[in-house]
Amino acid sequence: MPLITEFYGILIRMFYNDHAPPHFHAVYGEHELVVGISPIRILDGQAPNRVRSMVLEWSALHQTELLDDWERCRRAEPLLPIPPLE
Repeated sequence: MPLITEFYGILIRMFYNDHAPPHFHAVYGEHELVVGISPIRILDGQAPNRVRSMVLEWSALHQTELLDDWERCRRAEPLLPIPPLE
């Protein structure tokens, strides 16, 4: 599962050839969120509220890049890194 970015201990990844709808995985320690890209929303998982907020804020800032990387995943192409939340 390629790493797209990392910030504040949160790893953002996508699986190649994953199921629809477009989404990514946010991993923070033992917690994992599955986050939809269009619309941006948490599809599954649990994490502390602060982590959830940061992941949603970051994904809103980078929705276009996330959709581009989703399409790259579907075509089994290398993903482009996305800047972290600062």
